Amino acid sequence: MLERRKPLDLLFPLKGNASSRNEEEEIQPPTTLDRLRAGVTLARDAVKAVSVTAMEAIREGAAFIGIVGETNQLVDPFSHLDAPIWSEEPPAELHKLAYRYCEELTMREAGNFYHSFKYLPEEQRLAMCAIYAFCRRADDIADGDWADRFPGSKGEMDPEATAYRQQLESLQDRGTILDEEAYLNKITQLFFFRKKLSTCYGDVHSTDPVFLALKDTVQRYTIPREVFDDLISGMEDDLYNNRYRTFDELYVYCYRVASVVGLMCIEVYGYENPMARKYAESWGIFMQLTNVLRDVGEDIGRDRVYLPLDELENNGMTEGELDGKIVLNKHWEPYCRNYAARARTYLEEARALLPLLPRRSRYSPAAMIAFYDKILRQIEKQQGDVFTKRVKLNKIQKISLAAAVYLRHRFLPAFLDPVWGALARLGVLPSV
Repeated sequence: MLERRKPLDLLFPLKGNASSRNEEEEIQPPTTLDRLRAGVTLARDAVKAVSVTAMEAIREGAAFIGIVGETNQLVDPFSHLDAPIWSEEPPAELHKLAYRYCEELTMREAGNFYHSFKYLPEEQRLAMCAIYAFCRRADDIADGDWADRFPGSKGEMDPEATAYRQQLESLQDRGTILDEEAYLNKITQLFFFRKKLSTCYGDVHSTDPVFLALKDTVQRYTIPREVFDDLISGMEDDLYNNRYRTFDELYVYCYRVASVVGLMCIEVYGYENPMARKYAESWGIFMQLTNVLRDVGEDIGRDRVYLPLDELENNGMTEGELDGKIVLNKHWEPYCRNYAARARTYLEEARALLPLLPRRSRYSPAAMIAFYDKILRQIEKQQGDVFTKRVKLNKIQKISLAAAVYLRHRFLPAFLDPVWGALARLGVLPSV
């Protein structure tokens, strides 16, 4: 069996290094790198603000402003504004417009995820859309070609952005894996992305609809800034690292890009038992480990290897085989089985999250967990062949799983839940 690291064995919440600790040990103080990242703020007196007159004009026409262009593209309703913050708190109409933008972005970019939380009460659904939009845009900067907007900045030549980049490089003690032009573009955008994040926890309001909606969300549900900062840190890590030597290193990455999303979500869902945070961490680890295995072929084409290199070597495989020849290696299928078994230890803990959430909120995480469990089972069924074609669920599989999840977690009386679980273990009912 492959090594498994339990949630909280690293740091909870993660504080920037991979040292192990016991749950009862004291949380380590922030590192210099943590302080650098968390110290990025946007002050009112440092930038230009949109005038009250402009705000009033937009407020009056908010009902007529569209977020979908003539060619059906998503349009930022505030893109014409030449300042990064509002001079005063924007009126309710503009908050609604910002949420509409986030919801449309979510429906377009992540239909499956949107389906998983569209049954939440409206306030929670919109909050989930704001969180998704934040995560989506961060990923689009780091791993796509999204050109984020920060009015008034000098781009890559901005003194603050340059100073941040230089300090980040000195503390990481490593160079970028990208070409210089792409690197400067992305690290600068992520710096200003952090600046906009700071508006959610300060006295200013961003003119970016994602952060305008996100500020309202974090205030309603008291979501700590560190989980959003950690996600941006994960995106920055992708600019410096495309190989992971050990599972500990991979765990840190999975925590930053996935577990923190689970920790954001449960604040919206609602919970009382603090164990929910531990299980939310496992939820993210399970989903990201599944992503890593599913995307091995695509990632190697982008010169990225997320599978721990020491595990490949210890199992008689090389990185050079990951172009697809590895399916011919007699060790690959057993490795995939062990990898899936380890992922399922986190799946068990992710499922333990569900009873700790209000019944009205369970469908959302339960659906995502069920979808990813099915993907992992298909990878095993295909003997680890994730190279011939992308492993994904067809429409019938999605509908049947969604129906089972909805029935169990929305309608099934609590006293019958153990019965469903027992029948699922026997294979009579789906394991959702």
